Amino acid sequence: MAEDLLRYDLLIEEGLRSVVRKAFETVARDGFPGDHHFYITFKTTYPGVELAAPLRQKYSDDMTIVLQHQFFGLKITDVGFGVVLSFNRAHERLFIPFDAITAFSDPSVNFALQFQVPASPSGSEGASGGGVVADLAPLRSVGGGTPQAPATPSESAKTPVPSEPSSKTGEVISLDRFRKK
Repeated sequence: MAEDLLRYDLLIEEGLRSVVRKAFETVARDGFPGDHHFYITFKTTYPGVELAAPLRQKYSDDMTIVLQHQFFGLKITDVGFGVVLSFNRAHERLFIPFDAITAFSDPSVNFALQFQVPASPSGSEGASGGGVVADLAPLRSVGGGTPQAPATPSESAKTPVPSEPSSKTGEVISLDRFRKK
């Protein structure tokens, strides 16, 4: 098989991240329509992540936040988004580069994406050697409802959600599976 010099895996990853960016742009402009809301898991150590020191200390690798009812000042840039959330009744400003996101979901419509985080901000190589993973299967949890995650941003400071999918979140399909060998 010929070597993939075009890096289709990175092109697909970029396309899927643009879906996340467009969803954020819509919410920043119009607010959440209906019952839509976002769960975002990201690498707190990724370059460009801005996070208060106590939160960075508590979540030294991954953190999941929920954008639903109580968030303020959502601003979108070409590289990420900024938002103010309440953690234990204290407002904290976060900035999260889109490349730092490892999981994005909207449980109201059973939509979820998982991403490989680039090893460097240039995005030339995924953290585990490249490749994109997309999980568009319906979300499930132990109770059969939406994934276990905090209900409000302030609770996210107390209850982190693992970024690794459990065996009950549906089938995760790697695009490498469909490549000709």
